[in-house]
Amino acid sequence: MNRKMFKLKIHTYNTILEPLGKRKFWTSFLNIRPLERSDTALNGALANQRRFESNNKSKTGKTATKPAEVTVGGGNSATYVEDMYNAWKNDPGSVHTSWNAFFSSGAYECVPAEHISQRNLVPLSHLCGHNPRSEIIEGHLNAQSVIRSYQTRGFLTADLDPLGITQSKKIKTPCGMELRATEAVLMMVSNFVKDGKYMDCSFKLPATTYIGGKEQELTLREILKRLEKIYCSTMGIEYMYIYSDGKRDWIRQRLEKPGCMEITKEKKLLIFKRLLRATRFEAFLARKWAAEKRFGLEGCDIMIPCIKEIIDVSSNLGVESFIIGLAHRGRLNTLANVCRKPLDQILAQFHSLDAQDLGSGDVKYHLGTFTERLNRVTNKNVRLCLVANPSHLESVNPVAQGKTRSEQFYRGDLEGRKTMCILIHGDASFSGQGIVYESMHLSDLPSYTVHGIIHIVINNQIGFTTDPRFSRSSPNCTDVARVVNAPIFHVNADDPEASVHLSKMCAEWRAEWRQDVVLDLVGYRRNGHNEADEPMFTQPLMYTKIRAHKPVFDIYCEKLLNEKVITKEFLKQSMDEYDAILEKGFEDAKKITTIKYSDWLDSPWTGFFQSRDNTKVPCTGVDEKILCHIGYKFSSPPPPEQNFVLHKGIERILAARKQLVDDRTADWALGEALAMGSLLKEGVHVRLSGEDVERGTFSHRHHVLHHQTIDKATYCAMKSLYPDQAIYSVCNSSLSEMGILGFEHGYSMTNPNALVIWESQFGDFYNTAQSIVDAFISSGEMKWVRQSGLVIMMPHGLEGQGPEHSSGRVERFLQMSDDDPDTLPVADCYDDNVPLKQLRTINWIVANCTTPANWFHIMRRQVAMPFRKPLVLLTPKTGLRHPLARSNFCDMIEGTEFQRIIPDHGPACENPNDVCKLVFCSGKVYFELFKARADRRQEKKVALVRVEQICPFPYDLVREQILFYRESELVWAQEEHKNQGSWSYVQPRFKTAMTPDFDEG
Repeated sequence: MNRKMFKLKIHTYNTILEPLGKRKFWTSFLNIRPLERSDTALNGALANQRRFESNNKSKTGKTATKPAEVTVGGGNSATYVEDMYNAWKNDPGSVHTSWNAFFSSGAYECVPAEHISQRNLVPLSHLCGHNPRSEIIEGHLNAQSVIRSYQTRGFLTADLDPLGITQSKKIKTPCGMELRATEAVLMMVSNFVKDGKYMDCSFKLPATTYIGGKEQELTLREILKRLEKIYCSTMGIEYMYIYSDGKRDWIRQRLEKPGCMEITKEKKLLIFKRLLRATRFEAFLARKWAAEKRFGLEGCDIMIPCIKEIIDVSSNLGVESFIIGLAHRGRLNTLANVCRKPLDQILAQFHSLDAQDLGSGDVKYHLGTFTERLNRVTNKNVRLCLVANPSHLESVNPVAQGKTRSEQFYRGDLEGRKTMCILIHGDASFSGQGIVYESMHLSDLPSYTVHGIIHIVINNQIGFTTDPRFSRSSPNCTDVARVVNAPIFHVNADDPEASVHLSKMCAEWRAEWRQDVVLDLVGYRRNGHNEADEPMFTQPLMYTKIRAHKPVFDIYCEKLLNEKVITKEFLKQSMDEYDAILEKGFEDAKKITTIKYSDWLDSPWTGFFQSRDNTKVPCTGVDEKILCHIGYKFSSPPPPEQNFVLHKGIERILAARKQLVDDRTADWALGEALAMGSLLKEGVHVRLSGEDVERGTFSHRHHVLHHQTIDKATYCAMKSLYPDQAIYSVCNSSLSEMGILGFEHGYSMTNPNALVIWESQFGDFYNTAQSIVDAFISSGEMKWVRQSGLVIMMPHGLEGQGPEHSSGRVERFLQMSDDDPDTLPVADCYDDNVPLKQLRTINWIVANCTTPANWFHIMRRQVAMPFRKPLVLLTPKTGLRHPLARSNFCDMIEGTEFQRIIPDHGPACENPNDVCKLVFCSGKVYFELFKARADRRQEKKVALVRVEQICPFPYDLVREQILFYRESELVWAQEEHKNQGSWSYVQPRFKTAMTPDFDEG
């Protein structure tokens, strides 16, 4: 290999394997001291010497110097130069004059004899090829490739399966070593490893590994031994796809350094005690309720010590509040041993209990909770929130994320150092449900990040009865996490110490880098999908192994007994003590006959309900001066000193907006801004989220203005209305409906004194978020006493843009409304305010407003009510700019309120007995009917009444209108088909409203 080629090769390896600098790289491989003179001088001396020897041979018939024995360890050049030096010392004339000049300069320092003797010399004959220098370098590079191969692909052959079904076996290589690393892992260097003649050669370790500790060189045998233990034992680490060198290096330091996995006796005892509690709790439930569904952890019991380790480490690093999202498997154990919910309250759920609260309740393994307790390991108080979760397994993920983000916001925790989120998944659902991908992609979005989530996968290696080969295409269930560069730590769940070590790493990673990390606990499921299921029907071989397999607690006890960490007496005593605690909880549970669902709230609103007058809704009108101030601010361009270059179209929009304020009139965008701005003035945080919300899907809102010549320079007038206003957050979201709607619902759970709005791009686009609506929003209060004031806004109107861009599918929401169509609500001795009583007892509010003033009032009413209900609001498209969709400021000033219906104020109301048709309608169709009536000059014959609040149905006001126009024909008009829209909902309620004798009053 010539010098030019050699330089090119070094450059290539420098790029790939991060070696030391050129000179350091060269001298370390040749084991000679760095030369002060340039390589060119040395190269020239070597060339001149060859010519000198050739000339001498032609003259004398023999060479001037004896050729050196070429070796690998010392290197041919090192030995040759030393021979030249020795020959020069004996006879300066025996070498070329260039060597004479080189040695005379003192630039070369001979390697001491004691150092030469320590060289690991391997004859060149052991290497193939003809260029010794190339072979030396190739050998060291192969060693580096071996290290990199283990780091990159070692997890593929790690011993992760406790049952021994899926992982690879150890293979005995020709060199006598047993390796898990197959040729698929070692690839191009497999022959280098298998060839035993290199096993005891020393190789310099690259800067990209810490397996040597303080040692700079290791033999290949020792390198393989250490790499096998780290990457191919009970841990499988995926991290080499991470772009950041610093993050990869951070992981290596905590995995590769010799002794990093060693733990103290005290730590082993802590793991033992936590594993004992997790295991004995499951065993206790199995004894008492053998056939009862409980979705136990058996087979992945180590999850409890892992969660507690994460909480311990994070608490020590400053985290005070933990939001936990978890499906049903292991929830009871988590409630008992992580959240420390009183055992009697948990065990009482296995009995039939009468509810103290209104609502249907939910099964025990769906309930959430909130606790605040002292962490005895760190001696710090921690708050634990386990979010209530339905059977839509992973749908709780964005809800927990949103709640975490909200807590961080109200705490002023801008970096997430005090509040964090832990999400616990099942293996089949983690890879199979798209919400995992949707919510994971929120991890680095500025308006949605929670600054790192720790994901724990309870990997049972099976989903219900479906084998992983038929439930996913990726090799691992966790592969989805690679899209956000999250490191993935796989671990055999039968190795408690490795599991806890990786849990510690997860907590430290999240604290250091504020990014997601995944802990994959590879275990099994001792029972079927639930305890009443028979798994042998579908997985006979797996469950034959499971029934013969010892539980992890037994395995760990044997290990600790052998290490003399515990004794048999201590083991029995510990088990008896916890069993006694469980028995006491069991006996106390028998005394509980009722359940109070509010005790299981995951986010209690302390003092909120007590501070409100439950008998009325405060006035939602605002002083006109406030409206004008907000209006002028909202319609003004950025201050001149900002030199903000506006789009010409925006300038026209702002000018038109200012004219509206001058005229004391509001269109839809201005009415919206007046509602939000007045709430901000009152200290209410407003958050608007969705795919186009900054501008508005229909280019009507323009809350964020963009500088036309400077990238990322923006201006939002709503954020600077008043110096002491609340924070306004307007958040363009990812193109996800399910993930974002779940996130905003979770956000709304933390603080009732906020207005949280999710706006769908088009009405039907919430189709993919239907499970969030079904499982959390429509039924949350009924199941979990979980109130939420979330607003869902959906543009609605059949305007020829195709079905997906037209209908908000209001019928779906109305079908899920919890009110009786056959019962007319009446006042009682406890509540004479019938409209407020309706709002209190309904599960949500569904409205279709036609005026900016009504939008203004219904938004302000969301915050003013003495309780919280979700609001489903159909918003207009053409109505955003329709000339009839205007409101005067006098409709929003003090003394005004939301109108559940808007009567006809035209000629029809002046002579009601002359009216032939009384037409009730809702939404955009009103404007079409209004125009059609005017075209036919039927203003005196046809009365148009708008039903603005559809649910709860305004029986009293509808009945009032029917009695007022008692001689007219009653008609319901809608733009949707008969089996869509509001008709199916309103028809029986109209009938109920008309039931009493019309002669009364």
